[in-house]
Amino acid sequence: MTARDLPPVACPNCSRPLGTDPAPFCPGCGQEVQTRPPTMGEFLQQFGGAYLSTEGALWRTLKLLFTQPGELTRQYLAGRRKHYVLPLRLYLTMSVLALLVVRLVAEVTPISGVDDPALASALRSGKPTAVLTLYGGKAGIREGALVCERLPRWVCVRIGQALKADPPGFLVKLQQANQRVVANWGFVMFLLLPLFTLGLRVLHAGSGMVYAEHLVFALHLHAFWSVMLLALLAQWLPLTVLTLAIMVIYTLLAGQRVYGGRWWSRWLRGLLLSAYYFALLSVAVPLSVLASLLL
Repeated sequence: MTARDLPPVACPNCSRPLGTDPAPFCPGCGQEVQTRPPTMGEFLQQFGGAYLSTEGALWRTLKLLFTQPGELTRQYLAGRRKHYVLPLRLYLTMSVLALLVVRLVAEVTPISGVDDPALASALRSGKPTAVLTLYGGKAGIREGALVCERLPRWVCVRIGQALKADPPGFLVKLQQANQRVVANWGFVMFLLLPLFTLGLRVLHAGSGMVYAEHLVFALHLHAFWSVMLLALLAQWLPLTVLTLAIMVIYTLLAGQRVYGGRWWSRWLRGLLLSAYYFALLSVAVPLSVLASLLL
């Protein structure tokens, strides 16, 4: 028997004396007394734990999220939180998994005109041409000269500075523009969450709910949206229409369960919130594209 196999005389975590016949767990801090390296099976069990087990928090949370719109928010606000994944963790988990799927199986092209072979050739050319279409405007290089059409003046100035400072580096950013936009999209959506929550707060000013309570609803709603949007990757019109219809109905049902009120009022608030969110996206998407080219 080695020294490692002998029972410890004190807790490895809090140093509380354990006596000659220690219990499996420290009576002071609750940590396991035996801290030998785990086997692979034990390691996997620790990794999943209650979070991934069949009856664990994740599966209970997902079941409630997908089958009872708005109920997960109601449970959280009522103080019943121990058996469910916390809102922020749930949102981050769903959004990260959704973005991972997008990057692995889908070809998302928010910027048209990106042609990798052409841009790779342009890197070796004395007068390269690579012009991208950006939401009605154009930006890039034509025969070595800056092209910036129907875009704000400050954008053209900034693109010109980036091109002048490092022409090869700017061409590489043009080549990787779509990948960079997709990679940064999770961060953009995370930044939009507080603004979306502010919209909820304004539209439900008479509900008596504080900002943080609206944020819980926003996190749960975005977690559901993140998963549903994956169906749009199929680019099949019937599935796209069905997915969008489910998202609209789910959002209305969730709002009704959390905020209550008459249906006509719920539809009106939903319409106003959709218009507000569309306005946010119409600004955030172009800014994300420009950031992929300039940063």
